Amino acid sequence: MRKILVPIKRVIDYAQKIRVDSSKGGVQLKNVKMSMNPFCEIAVEEAIQLKEKNKGAEVVAISVGPKQCTETIRTALAMGADRGIHIETKPDVRGDYIDLQPWAIANLLKGIVEKEDGVDLVLLGKQSIDSDCGQTGPLLAGLLNAPQATFAANIERDDDGSFTVERETDTGEYSCLFQCIFEMCADSHLQRKHLFRLRNFITKSGTETIKLNASGKPAIITCDLRLNTPRYPTMPNIMKAKKKPVETISLEDMVKDLGLDLDEVLTPKNEVVEVYEPPPRKEGETVGSVDELLSKLREKGLVA
Repeated sequence: MRKILVPIKRVIDYAQKIRVDSSKGGVQLKNVKMSMNPFCEIAVEEAIQLKEKNKGAEVVAISVGPKQCTETIRTALAMGADRGIHIETKPDVRGDYIDLQPWAIANLLKGIVEKEDGVDLVLLGKQSIDSDCGQTGPLLAGLLNAPQATFAANIERDDDGSFTVERETDTGEYSCLFQCIFEMCADSHLQRKHLFRLRNFITKSGTETIKLNASGKPAIITCDLRLNTPRYPTMPNIMKAKKKPVETISLEDMVKDLGLDLDEVLTPKNEVVEVYEPPPRKEGETVGSVDELLSKLREKGLVA
Protein backbone atom coordinates (compact mmCIF):
# COMPACT_ATOMS: atom_id res chain seq x y z
CA MET A 1 0.00 0.00 0.00
CA ARG A 2 1.36 3.39 -0.98
CA LYS A 3 -0.94 6.17 0.18
CA ILE A 4 -4.14 6.59 2.22
CA LEU A 5 -6.12 9.83 2.13
CA VAL A 6 -8.34 10.68 5.10
CA PRO A 7 -10.72 13.65 4.73
CA ILE A 8 -11.61 15.05 8.17
CA LYS A 9 -14.15 17.66 9.26
CA ARG A 10 -14.11 20.27 12.02
CA VAL A 11 -17.45 20.28 13.84
CA ILE A 12 -18.94 21.44 17.13
CA ASP A 13 -17.69 19.13 19.86
CA TYR A 14 -20.16 16.32 20.52
CA ALA A 15 -20.38 17.22 24.23
CA GLN A 16 -21.40 20.84 23.58
CA LYS A 17 -24.98 22.05 23.87
CA ILE A 18 -26.16 23.20 20.46
CA ARG A 19 -27.81 26.62 20.32
CA VAL A 20 -29.71 28.07 17.37
CA ASP A 21 -28.57 31.44 16.07
CA SER A 22 -30.99 34.31 16.59
CA SER A 23 -31.42 34.66 12.83
CA LYS A 24 -32.60 31.00 12.69
CA GLY A 25 -30.28 30.51 9.73
CA GLY A 26 -28.07 27.99 11.51
CA VAL A 27 -26.49 27.12 14.85
CA GLN A 28 -24.12 29.31 16.83
CA LEU A 29 -20.46 28.67 16.01
CA LYS A 30 -18.81 31.54 17.89
CA ASN A 31 -17.27 30.83 21.29
CA VAL A 32 -18.11 27.14 20.93
CA LYS A 33 -15.62 24.31 21.36
CA MET A 34 -14.85 22.64 18.03
CA SER A 35 -13.19 19.28 17.45
CA MET A 36 -12.73 16.57 14.84
CA ASN A 37 -15.89 14.79 13.76
CA PRO A 38 -16.00 11.50 15.76
CA PHE A 39 -16.48 9.34 12.66
CA CYS A 40 -13.48 11.09 11.05
CA GLU A 41 -11.43 10.15 14.12
CA ILE A 42 -12.35 6.53 13.47
CA ALA A 43 -11.23 6.89 9.84
CA VAL A 44 -7.88 8.37 10.95
CA GLU A 45 -7.36 5.55 13.46
CA GLU A 46 -8.13 2.90 10.82
CA ALA A 47 -5.71 4.53 8.37
CA ILE A 48 -2.96 4.48 10.99
CA GLN A 49 -3.64 0.84 11.83
CA LEU A 50 -3.43 -0.07 8.13
CA LYS A 51 -0.21 1.92 7.88
CA GLU A 52 1.25 -0.01 10.82
CA LYS A 53 0.38 -3.29 9.10
CA ASN A 54 1.71 -2.13 5.72
CA LYS A 55 5.09 -0.52 6.28
CA GLY A 56 5.87 2.33 3.92
CA ALA A 57 2.31 3.56 3.48
CA GLU A 58 1.69 7.29 3.85
CA VAL A 59 -1.38 8.74 5.58
CA VAL A 60 -2.51 12.19 4.43
CA ALA A 61 -5.19 14.10 6.37
CA ILE A 62 -7.33 16.56 4.38
CA SER A 63 -9.69 19.22 5.67
CA VAL A 64 -11.81 21.91 4.02
CA GLY A 65 -12.68 24.93 6.11
CA PRO A 66 -11.43 28.09 7.83
CA LYS A 67 -7.96 28.73 9.21
CA GLN A 68 -8.81 26.91 12.46
CA CYS A 69 -9.02 23.61 10.54
CA THR A 70 -5.24 23.41 10.81
CA GLU A 71 -5.79 22.54 14.50
CA THR A 72 -7.97 19.61 13.44
CA ILE A 73 -5.31 18.48 10.97
CA ARG A 74 -2.66 18.71 13.71
CA THR A 75 -4.79 16.38 15.82
CA ALA A 76 -4.74 13.82 13.00
CA LEU A 77 -0.98 14.30 12.66
CA ALA A 78 -0.56 13.74 16.41
CA MET A 79 -2.53 10.50 16.09
CA GLY A 80 -0.07 9.28 13.47
CA ALA A 81 -0.85 10.81 10.07
CA ASP A 82 2.23 11.86 8.06
CA ARG A 83 1.16 15.17 6.53
CA GLY A 84 -1.86 17.36 5.97
CA ILE A 85 -3.61 19.29 3.21
CA HIS A 86 -5.82 22.23 4.15
CA ILE A 87 -8.21 23.75 1.61
CA GLU A 88 -8.77 27.07 3.37
CA THR A 89 -12.05 28.93 3.05
CA LYS A 90 -12.89 32.47 4.08
CA PRO A 91 -14.21 32.92 7.64
CA ASP A 92 -17.76 33.63 6.49
CA VAL A 93 -18.07 30.33 4.56
CA ARG A 94 -19.90 27.79 6.70
CA GLY A 95 -19.14 24.10 6.31
CA ASP A 96 -22.09 22.80 8.35
CA TYR A 97 -24.34 22.33 5.30
CA ILE A 98 -25.27 26.04 5.12
CA ASP A 99 -22.72 26.92 2.40
CA LEU A 100 -20.42 23.97 1.61
CA GLN A 101 -22.42 20.82 1.01
CA PRO A 102 -21.36 17.23 0.15
CA TRP A 103 -21.39 17.76 -3.64
CA ALA A 104 -18.88 20.61 -3.38
CA ILE A 105 -16.69 18.78 -0.86
CA ALA A 106 -16.66 15.63 -3.02
CA ASN A 107 -15.54 17.63 -6.06
CA LEU A 108 -12.71 19.21 -4.08
CA LEU A 109 -11.63 15.81 -2.76
CA LYS A 110 -11.72 14.41 -6.27
CA GLY A 111 -9.19 17.07 -7.24
CA ILE A 112 -6.92 16.10 -4.34
CA VAL A 113 -7.11 12.38 -5.23
CA GLU A 114 -6.17 13.11 -8.84
CA LYS A 115 -3.39 15.48 -7.76
CA GLU A 116 -1.77 12.98 -5.38
CA ASP A 117 0.17 10.07 -6.86
CA GLY A 118 -0.33 6.48 -5.79
CA VAL A 119 -3.53 6.76 -3.76
CA ASP A 120 -4.74 3.25 -2.91
CA LEU A 121 -7.46 4.08 -0.39
CA VAL A 122 -9.65 6.97 0.76
CA LEU A 123 -11.11 6.54 4.26
CA LEU A 124 -13.90 8.84 5.41
CA GLY A 125 -16.26 8.99 8.36
CA LYS A 126 -19.67 7.63 7.38
CA GLN A 127 -21.22 11.03 8.22
CA SER A 128 -20.58 14.24 10.13
CA ILE A 129 -22.46 14.93 13.34
CA ASP A 130 -23.50 18.43 12.25
CA SER A 131 -25.39 17.67 9.03
CA ASP A 132 -25.63 13.83 9.21
CA CYS A 133 -25.73 13.63 5.40
CA GLY A 134 -23.52 10.60 4.80
CA GLN A 135 -23.17 11.61 1.14
CA THR A 136 -19.56 12.72 0.66
CA GLY A 137 -18.06 9.22 0.39
CA PRO A 138 -20.58 7.85 -2.13
CA LEU A 139 -20.44 11.09 -4.17
CA LEU A 140 -16.64 10.93 -4.29
CA ALA A 141 -16.77 7.31 -5.44
CA GLY A 142 -19.24 8.27 -8.15
CA LEU A 143 -17.14 11.19 -9.38
CA LEU A 144 -14.02 8.98 -9.50
CA ASN A 145 -15.89 5.95 -10.87
CA ALA A 146 -14.22 4.05 -8.03
CA PRO A 147 -15.28 1.03 -5.93
CA GLN A 148 -16.84 1.87 -2.59
CA ALA A 149 -18.07 0.38 0.67
CA THR A 150 -20.06 2.31 3.25
CA PHE A 151 -20.62 1.81 7.01
CA ALA A 152 -17.49 -0.33 7.41
CA ALA A 153 -17.29 -2.35 10.64
CA ASN A 154 -14.03 -4.15 9.72
CA ILE A 155 -11.41 -3.63 7.00
CA GLU A 156 -8.74 -6.09 5.92
CA ARG A 157 -6.22 -5.61 3.14
CA ASP A 158 -5.13 -8.77 1.35
CA ASP A 159 -1.76 -9.51 -0.25
CA ASP A 160 -3.12 -8.96 -3.76
CA GLY A 161 -4.10 -5.36 -2.94
CA SER A 162 -7.78 -6.08 -2.42
CA PHE A 163 -9.84 -4.89 0.53
CA THR A 164 -12.29 -7.11 2.38
CA VAL A 165 -14.85 -4.93 4.11
CA GLU A 166 -17.41 -6.08 6.65
CA ARG A 167 -20.15 -3.47 6.56
CA GLU A 168 -23.22 -2.80 8.62
CA THR A 169 -26.64 -2.97 6.96
CA ASP A 170 -30.21 -2.50 8.12
CA THR A 171 -30.60 -6.26 8.42
CA GLY A 172 -27.15 -7.12 9.78
CA GLU A 173 -23.74 -7.26 8.10
CA TYR A 174 -22.18 -8.55 4.90
CA SER A 175 -18.63 -8.62 3.56
CA CYS A 176 -17.30 -7.00 0.38
CA LEU A 177 -14.04 -7.84 -1.36
CA PHE A 178 -12.48 -5.04 -3.42
CA GLN A 179 -9.63 -6.07 -5.68
CA CYS A 180 -7.70 -3.18 -7.19
CA ILE A 181 -5.64 -4.16 -10.25
CA PHE A 182 -3.56 -1.32 -11.65
CA GLU A 183 -3.46 -1.36 -15.46
CA MET A 184 -2.25 1.10 -18.08
CA CYS A 185 -4.80 2.26 -20.63
CA ALA A 186 -3.55 3.00 -24.14
CA ASP A 187 -6.20 5.65 -24.74
CA SER A 188 -6.07 8.42 -22.13
CA HIS A 189 -9.69 9.30 -22.91
CA LEU A 190 -10.80 5.81 -22.02
CA GLN A 191 -8.89 6.05 -18.76
CA ARG A 192 -11.70 8.17 -17.33
CA LYS A 193 -14.38 5.71 -18.31
CA HIS A 194 -13.28 2.51 -16.59
CA LEU A 195 -16.00 -0.04 -15.99
CA PHE A 196 -15.77 -2.36 -13.02
CA ARG A 197 -16.31 -6.05 -13.65
CA LEU A 198 -18.52 -7.29 -10.85
CA ARG A 199 -18.72 -10.85 -9.57
CA ASN A 200 -20.75 -11.91 -6.56
CA PHE A 201 -19.82 -14.73 -4.22
CA ILE A 202 -21.85 -16.14 -1.35
CA THR A 203 -19.57 -17.60 1.31
CA LYS A 204 -20.39 -20.54 3.59
CA SER A 205 -20.98 -18.12 6.46
CA GLY A 206 -23.77 -16.43 4.50
CA THR A 207 -21.90 -13.19 3.86
CA GLU A 208 -21.80 -11.59 0.42
CA THR A 209 -18.43 -11.00 -1.19
CA ILE A 210 -18.14 -8.52 -4.05
CA LYS A 211 -15.00 -8.60 -6.17
CA LEU A 212 -14.24 -5.48 -8.22
CA ASN A 213 -11.43 -5.39 -10.76
CA ALA A 214 -10.54 -1.71 -11.15
CA SER A 215 -7.98 0.13 -13.26
CA GLY A 216 -5.95 2.32 -10.97
CA LYS A 217 -8.83 3.72 -8.93
CA PRO A 218 -8.57 3.95 -5.14
CA ALA A 219 -11.13 2.19 -2.95
CA ILE A 220 -13.51 4.58 -1.15
CA ILE A 221 -14.57 3.34 2.30
CA THR A 222 -16.68 5.14 4.91
CA CYS A 223 -16.17 4.15 8.54
CA ASP A 224 -18.84 3.27 11.09
CA LEU A 225 -18.79 3.42 14.87
CA ARG A 226 -17.82 -0.21 15.55
CA LEU A 227 -14.73 -0.19 13.33
CA ASN A 228 -12.28 0.79 16.08
CA THR A 229 -11.63 2.98 19.12
CA PRO A 230 -9.50 6.03 18.23
CA ARG A 231 -6.28 6.48 20.18
CA TYR A 232 -5.51 9.54 22.29
CA PRO A 233 -2.50 11.52 21.01
CA THR A 234 0.41 11.40 23.44
CA MET A 235 2.29 14.57 24.40
CA PRO A 236 5.46 13.57 22.48
CA ASN A 237 3.36 12.94 19.36
CA ILE A 238 1.54 16.25 19.81
CA MET A 239 4.92 18.00 19.83
CA LYS A 240 6.09 16.03 16.77
CA ALA A 241 2.89 16.95 14.92
CA LYS A 242 3.86 20.63 15.04
CA LYS A 243 6.82 19.87 12.75
CA LYS A 244 4.90 17.76 10.24
CA PRO A 245 4.10 19.49 6.92
CA VAL A 246 0.65 20.93 6.22
CA GLU A 247 0.03 22.28 2.73
CA THR A 248 -2.49 25.13 2.60
CA ILE A 249 -4.45 25.85 -0.59
CA SER A 250 -7.08 28.58 -0.80
CA LEU A 251 -10.53 27.48 -1.91
CA GLU A 252 -10.39 30.00 -4.74
CA ASP A 253 -7.10 28.58 -6.09
CA MET A 254 -8.33 25.01 -5.72
CA VAL A 255 -11.55 25.74 -7.60
CA LYS A 256 -9.59 27.51 -10.35
CA ASP A 257 -7.18 24.59 -10.72
CA LEU A 258 -10.10 22.16 -11.03
CA GLY A 259 -11.87 24.30 -13.61
CA LEU A 260 -14.92 24.70 -11.37
CA ASP A 261 -17.05 27.79 -10.81
CA LEU A 262 -16.63 29.26 -7.31
CA ASP A 263 -20.23 30.47 -7.14
CA GLU A 264 -21.48 27.02 -8.12
CA VAL A 265 -19.31 25.37 -5.44
CA LEU A 266 -20.57 27.74 -2.74
CA THR A 267 -24.20 27.70 -3.86
CA PRO A 268 -26.02 25.01 -1.84
CA LYS A 269 -27.85 22.32 -3.79
CA ASN A 270 -30.39 22.27 -0.96
CA GLU A 271 -31.40 25.47 0.78
CA VAL A 272 -31.76 25.49 4.56
CA VAL A 273 -34.94 27.54 5.06
CA GLU A 274 -34.96 27.63 8.85
CA VAL A 275 -33.18 26.09 11.83
CA TYR A 276 -35.11 25.98 15.09
CA GLU A 277 -34.92 24.25 18.45
CA PRO A 278 -37.44 21.50 19.23
CA PRO A 279 -40.27 22.51 21.56
CA PRO A 280 -39.53 21.90 25.25
CA ARG A 281 -40.81 18.63 26.64
CA LYS A 282 -43.71 18.83 29.07
CA GLU A 283 -42.98 17.93 32.65
CA GLY A 284 -43.81 14.31 33.45
CA GLU A 285 -46.02 12.98 36.21
CA THR A 286 -45.22 10.36 38.83
CA VAL A 287 -47.81 7.64 39.38
CA GLY A 288 -48.06 5.34 42.35
CA SER A 289 -49.29 2.16 40.69
CA VAL A 290 -49.94 0.42 37.39
CA ASP A 291 -53.69 1.03 37.76
CA GLU A 292 -53.09 4.76 38.13
CA LEU A 293 -50.80 4.72 35.08
CA LEU A 294 -53.47 2.99 32.98
CA SER A 295 -56.07 5.46 34.22
CA LYS A 296 -53.90 8.41 33.15
CA LEU A 297 -53.30 6.87 29.73
CA ARG A 298 -57.05 6.27 29.24
CA GLU A 299 -57.76 9.91 30.15
CA LYS A 300 -55.40 11.03 27.42
CA GLY A 301 -56.88 8.56 24.93
CA LEU A 302 -53.59 6.72 24.53
CA VAL A 303 -55.01 3.28 25.43
CA ALA A 304 -58.51 1.81 25.09
